[in-house]
Amino acid sequence: MSESIDHNKIVVLTGAGVSAESGLPTFRDMNGLWNKYSITEVASPEAWESNPQLVLDFYNERRKKAVAASPNVAHKAIAELEKKYDVVVITQNVDDLHERGGSSSVIHVHGELVKARSTTDSSLIYEIGGNEIKLGDVCEKGAQLRPHIVWFGEAIHNYEISAKHIKNAGKVLVIGTSLTVYPAAGLLNEANYHAEKILVSLDVEDVPYGFHWMKGTAVDHVPLIVNCWLEGKKVT
Repeated sequence: MSESIDHNKIVVLTGAGVSAESGLPTFRDMNGLWNKYSITEVASPEAWESNPQLVLDFYNERRKKAVAASPNVAHKAIAELEKKYDVVVITQNVDDLHERGGSSSVIHVHGELVKARSTTDSSLIYEIGGNEIKLGDVCEKGAQLRPHIVWFGEAIHNYEISAKHIKNAGKVLVIGTSLTVYPAAGLLNEANYHAEKILVSLDVEDVPYGFHWMKGTAVDHVPLIVNCWLEGKKVT
């Protein structure tokens, strides 16, 4: 039995390409010190176990860059959709540019740089903004704080609720991802057969079934897509 569809609901799934246009580099694009390390040396439970200071230094630098960045026109255009639609943003990005761009419903599947959490109780999560996490910073139970980030080998956040939103969305807009990072990329398999489905990306290995691929950047395409939808038109 097919899932019911809500034609007034839009789900937007975003990846690193959206943040890159605000000047935020991906890990592989980060220059300087971090070129010497593989991603698993700074973004895995094993890295945290062996060298927590290095991990904290890496995320403190990423956090500093993220809070200094500004939302771009794609972030702001996505927020404009709320004038007419019920919009849920599901992002693989760990910055808060969607929130600062005006989106009111944002689900993070890979965590958030502006939060820290306890190493012993994952329910203890703290807003830290642009502040650094230091060794010796502890939760209310006395345990060291860590970045509120999904590291390699850890389960992503909010998968079930994200899948539920995608299943009944009348429109699904995917932006700035090559769809190679799983399980997040697998969420698109949940999209309703009858939904209008658009992928905006410079590069993608395989265009998911039923998606219209618009090759290019978020800044180039997203404002135009948003204008079409706000005018009640289908994107062609």
